[in-house]
Amino acid sequence: MVTDGNPTLVVRGGNVVDGCGNPPRHADVLIAGDRIIEICPPDPTRQFAAHTVQIDAAGLTVMPGLIDAHCHISFDEPNSNDELFFHRREGLAAIIAAANVQKLLAAGVTGFLDADSLYDTGVDLRDAIEAGIVLGPRMSTGGNALLTSVGGTAGRLIPDAGRRGYGKVVNGRDEIVQEVRRQIKMGVDWIKVHVTGLTPRQRVKGEVQVWSYAELKLVVDTAHELGIPVVGHCRGAASTRDAARAGFDLLLHATYMDEAALAAVVEARVPIVPTFTFQANLADYGALTGASPEIRALFQKEIAESAQMLRRAYDAGVPLLCGTESGFSLTPYGEWHYRELEVFVRDLGLTPLQAIACATSANAIALGLAGEVGALREGYLADLLIVRGEVARDVTLLGERERIQHLILGGKPLVLAPPLPRRDPPGWRVSHYGRQILRRDMVLDATAAGRGNGEVLS
Repeated sequence: MVTDGNPTLVVRGGNVVDGCGNPPRHADVLIAGDRIIEICPPDPTRQFAAHTVQIDAAGLTVMPGLIDAHCHISFDEPNSNDELFFHRREGLAAIIAAANVQKLLAAGVTGFLDADSLYDTGVDLRDAIEAGIVLGPRMSTGGNALLTSVGGTAGRLIPDAGRRGYGKVVNGRDEIVQEVRRQIKMGVDWIKVHVTGLTPRQRVKGEVQVWSYAELKLVVDTAHELGIPVVGHCRGAASTRDAARAGFDLLLHATYMDEAALAAVVEARVPIVPTFTFQANLADYGALTGASPEIRALFQKEIAESAQMLRRAYDAGVPLLCGTESGFSLTPYGEWHYRELEVFVRDLGLTPLQAIACATSANAIALGLAGEVGALREGYLADLLIVRGEVARDVTLLGERERIQHLILGGKPLVLAPPLPRRDPPGWRVSHYGRQILRRDMVLDATAAGRGNGEVLS
């Protein structure tokens, strides 16, 4: 669609990567207001009105802004579930999240989905961004993740009823329907269900399915009647199969699929956000955080055992979306939003252009803006990155912050101030007496080595 409007911004002479998997082309991008109105061969003789802003992109990559389909903006990088559930205050979580969204922008993220948030902060932050009160990417949000009393991935920290942190426990049909309707009344864009969880003595690979098919179908039917899509956390074959059959609109992880799960996903064409960034960071860099070799091997195994099935789903037409689980200590904000593209290329065998499409045009689904954002096409919202380097050959270039030369959101070039140095507010983190249990033999050994007299304990 080419409009009759005069451009207010022109990006001239860049190598345009459209976000749809097509090869780069040398082109000008013309923008009027918040929309792309024309993409055309470069014409250095073409004249524009005096008020038109022009950006010289010669030798640079021009591409859609990244969209992160799995980001926990309210969590503020906890080291443990204990810290997340018992050391976060609602008002402070919202204020800190408003600061953290600017880290996403600085990393080239122009849109993200926060499927479950602490308290009701997700809806409030999204509304503040849309009202222009907070500068941040386009945002879609869920409310509290729906849990059964078996819980999610936090085990016994989850109560048998009520809300804790990002989760709301629902027991029985009436509570399920009531909570879905309450969240929709609050203004969520998605309903999230923690379909699987961890139990102390489980014997299944991945996680245990903690919802019945009938309960999953009830969530979907209740939400869909009110026009709201449903996203599910599924780590395991049975959960992925049942969520797809129940009509879920988006699946997070979908690891350890078997043939039945793959068939259900392909039949439903339900998009999947594998979210391997967390596992890849732990597997590849876990030694730097003190993670044990056993834990690192376990997370590497999840990628290795799931990559083939996810690639088969992709080849059968199932959209794969890039999400990073940013918001934990292993995936801090602004650091790893490119990483899922790298994993898609390395472990799933996608080309860089295919991976870019998974992080841009395909991810528009997560924002509820399919066909409007995530691609450089005429009529689309003008969310652009201008990057130094051939990203179409090497997606890891997106991880080098200094390569991002320009960021355009809704047709407006943004100039971001560097983040202010910060400290953690009182009580925000888990307190530690120390990193080791102080045993008497440690003290005796240190004393014998001449390192006593207060040095060990100082």
